Amino acid sequence: MLRELSIRNFAIIDDLTVSFFDGLTVLTGETGAGKSIIIDAVNILAGGRGSTEFIRHGAKKAELGGLFQINDDSHPIFLKLDEHGIEAEEGTIILRRDLNESGKSICRVNGKLVPLSVLRDIGGSLIDIHGQHENQELMDEKFHIHLLDHFAQHELETVKNKYDEAYEAYRQLKREVAELSIDEQRMAQRIDLYQFQIQELEQAALQVDEEDALNEERIRLMNFHKIFERANMAYEAISGDSNGLDKIGNAMNALDDIVALDPIFKESSEAVTSSFYALQDAAYQIKNALDDLEYDAERLNDVEQRLALYQNMKRKYGTTVEEILAYYDKIEEELSQLMNRDETMQKNEQLLAEMEETLNKLARELTAIRKENALHLSEAIMKELRMLHMEKAKFIVNFEPLNQFDANGKDAVAFYISTNVGEPPKSLPKVASGGELSRMMLALKTIFSTSNGITSIIFDEVDTGVSGRVAQAIAEKIAAISVNSQVLCISHLPQVAAMADHQYYIKKQVEQERTFTTVTEMQERQRIEEISRMMSGSEITELTLQHASELIQMANERKEAFLK
Repeated sequence: MLRELSIRNFAIIDDLTVSFFDGLTVLTGETGAGKSIIIDAVNILAGGRGSTEFIRHGAKKAELGGLFQINDDSHPIFLKLDEHGIEAEEGTIILRRDLNESGKSICRVNGKLVPLSVLRDIGGSLIDIHGQHENQELMDEKFHIHLLDHFAQHELETVKNKYDEAYEAYRQLKREVAELSIDEQRMAQRIDLYQFQIQELEQAALQVDEEDALNEERIRLMNFHKIFERANMAYEAISGDSNGLDKIGNAMNALDDIVALDPIFKESSEAVTSSFYALQDAAYQIKNALDDLEYDAERLNDVEQRLALYQNMKRKYGTTVEEILAYYDKIEEELSQLMNRDETMQKNEQLLAEMEETLNKLARELTAIRKENALHLSEAIMKELRMLHMEKAKFIVNFEPLNQFDANGKDAVAFYISTNVGEPPKSLPKVASGGELSRMMLALKTIFSTSNGITSIIFDEVDTGVSGRVAQAIAEKIAAISVNSQVLCISHLPQVAAMADHQYYIKKQVEQERTFTTVTEMQERQRIEEISRMMSGSEITELTLQHASELIQMANERKEAFLK
């Protein structure tokens, strides 16, 4: 769960560190005080989309950090950390993300630099943020099948993985078949192009190491006169009229004569002797090289033309010889398929038929698993909705078969609901109100909270548009979820605030013509006053204080019932 959150230079937050605890934590305060900004910070910390607009005016970067403590050694997050080579000592996970004014961000997990995708993968396993946008997702029927699959994930996973693999191979083959099904004129043009390119590449006869060798030879030919002159000068200095080698030979003989008389000269004698024979070998090698040196203007021209050919081939077919040869292999295979199009098409059509048979089998298995779990999901949702004062609601998962395969099989899944007696269930997006959507999503969160492994769930004003006994039911449902997962909640409802195990007051203030957001944990008396304000507005009376105190007392009694 999230133990500590640090925010620096983020929106109107200058420097803020907040500690969080088990159970339900509620953030309250006036509209615009910065409650949602804190949730935005957590979302970005977990890999959400960042923007330079979040950087506080006048700062170079925004800095976000979060400390998580996972006490369950079997939690799936540890497998993800192992996959990325990240260690977690004693279950501690520290996420950090810096947003720079350049638009780039730097992400770290336990001090290790990671790509944003890795931060998002790990953050998504730790935090689940539920806001109004998720209610909007419920309005999209395409999203419903993913919710059902999430509910059925343990039974569905093996078959779904097999289907995904088979479907990707099927799509790839379909693309290849489409390529072979182009019209005759385009096919003839492509055959001519490939034949020309293959012939040109075969005539070029490129070799991987030849270009480097040609460049070296070119340098030698272009500097022939300098090489000959300098090599000849070196040879003359060693073995020519200068008698350099003879003089060193005389020194070698002289030292050899006195070594037996005075051992102090032994090391010098060995060094001179070694140098003499080394120079003798060098002079021999230089002489042989000089004898072999021959200036060939035609050869230089050939080398220049060959190097120009390499540059021309690179310009056409690839930046390196390896890329060019790989391209040659590719078009040779494609040409073979085009030349044998009918045979290839026949084989592909047969293979497609076999793939479709496999996909149909897997799709039927997916449908069977989904339909069985759809019944359980319907029962679970209606149970939760009854607790949220939608006693008359009827919920079903509607299935429609697709005529073709998609990434999910051959099922079109949609949630249908009826909230009035005598009315048949209809598509959820068409008949559900905003408050009903909120309760639907809250019901789903309750069902999923015990199975998805998420350690921290954040609700961002999910209680908007509800009041009275529905508000009380939502408050109790959020509190019930907090029994199994840490829950952070932004709310304007006194019923939700009363259920809090910890309550923080978010306040905006101005100092030295700059706006700051502060967070203060509220004690019992402060909580009563804040909930009183939430109940009555700005005016707090003895009666509202009494009602707030009673609301907290009733909430404590309800929470005790959850734990029994």
